[in-house]
Order: sequence, then structure tokens, then C-alpha cells
Amino acid sequence: MDAILQATVQQKLENFINKDVYVHLETTNGAYASHFNRAHNVGVMIRNANVRFSQAKIVEENNTFRVGLKMDIGWIYAEGLTDWEIFEGTKLLLAGHDQDGRLMVALQISETPFNY
Repeated sequence: MDAILQATVQQKLENFINKDVYVHLETTNGAYASHFNRAHNVGVMIRNANVRFSQAKIVEENNTFRVGLKMDIGWIYAEGLTDWEIFEGTKLLLAGHDQDGRLMVALQISETPFNY
């Protein structure tokens, strides 16, 4: 993965506007991060949610990025993103890694379902 280039990722996000797409979104401070946490571990994952969004925006915030996807009935957003790549030719993968390279957040968008 490469460090996020805001203008490039914005253009990639716009390629998915007004299309039926599949979204994978996950956050974690536990299983994948494998770091010591004095509180309880938390995380969330949704995979292959079929959505359509009319607006996509990436903004920089505290040396990381936030992506928002506006749907007719609400928003999907992920923050703390640091890296990106195009996978399998068309799938947009965005991830947020901590200073030690551990995954903290992932947002993936594709016109085809993600494999399990």
C-alpha cells in the first residue's frame, strides 16, 4: 500500500458515485492490531454491504484522512486512514495503520463482491 494522495484517492472515489457497489468497513483495536490494551477490545466489521452513494469526499485531519460516502438515507464514513491501493484492477482499498504498522481501520469499495 502507498501513503494516501488526497487528490488521487478523491478521483478514485468519484468513479464509484451513483453505482451499486460493495463496501467492506472494519475497525479494530484488538485482534488484528495485536497490541496491549488496558480497556476492552472493540471492533466492527461489515462486508459486502451493497450500497449506492451520491457523494464521496476525502479530507485530511490530524495527519490522517477521513472518507465520507453520502447515501440517500445517511452516511458511511471512516477516519484514521493512512494508506491506499487499487486491488484486482478495480477495487479501492483504504486502510489506517498505527505507527507500528498495525491495521486500525479499513474501507474497501468495489463493483463486485469481496471474496471471503
